[in-house]
Amino acid sequence: MSLSDPSAAAIPSVREEPLSLPGMDGTLALRWSLPAAAPVALVLHLHAGAFVAGTPREGARVAAVLAAEGALVASLGYPLAPQRPFPEALEAVHAALIWLQRQRKKLQATGLPLLLAGEEAGGNLAAAAALAAHDRGVPPLHGQILLSPMLDVCTGTASQRDAQASAAHCPWAEGWRQYLSCASDVLHPYAAPGRALRLAGLPPALLVSAADDPLRDETRAYAARLREAGVAVSEARLDGPTGWPASYRDPGPAPWAEALRPHVRAFLQSCCGQRRPLHSGIPDRASAQG
Repeated sequence: MSLSDPSAAAIPSVREEPLSLPGMDGTLALRWSLPAAAPVALVLHLHAGAFVAGTPREGARVAAVLAAEGALVASLGYPLAPQRPFPEALEAVHAALIWLQRQRKKLQATGLPLLLAGEEAGGNLAAAAALAAHDRGVPPLHGQILLSPMLDVCTGTASQRDAQASAAHCPWAEGWRQYLSCASDVLHPYAAPGRALRLAGLPPALLVSAADDPLRDETRAYAARLREAGVAVSEARLDGPTGWPASYRDPGPAPWAEALRPHVRAFLQSCCGQRRPLHSGIPDRASAQG
């Protein structure tokens, strides 16, 4: 289907397939979310799940918002801890970014800006992959969209303490324990981007949290640090209730989607302008194997 077809459904079409990446054992799940018209951006999207759970299908709510605002979205099923701890997921995300960059012609997406997006643990990986792409010089990125990202191993912020006041355990603390295989990983900027010292030169960032989001304090802190480093930052806090970050993976309609859309729309416009290709598509199964 041509994505510029005016008869396309308003709800983004989806397609799932396995993806083989150089240097990665086995295959990873890849789920495409297609916009209803010619796309304005190519986005690698990373789901929530505290590093230990989640799938691209469970990340469909955020992917649908991105696609509804004009992005051609590739949602990656990255390796999960504890079987595959840091840095395996980060390296898989970086490899997927390079793969997307090289697939532009087959995707009929030549000239589209390339962005990262992720929520909760996926937000960590998006921020970390932006750091890695900048440090390694590939691929060039035009933006990063971070929704209540897990950025700091310290789970003692006021917003997290409030959320855990009556809880038996902290899912984010447990996720960090499973994700980081040794104590020294705590200090690695690709593991905990909230503590990274070199942030200058990163692509523009949209950071979104919510009034009822336990991760809102570290989201706000990272936005401030990016600004101090000279990075262009857009920041928003949605009114509750959103149920973030647990509700990212809930099935069915997302009550927060309409509130999120204008922030995504404005950010994509600022990163991408009004550039649109004549056509766009997704690769066939053979080309998706790399």
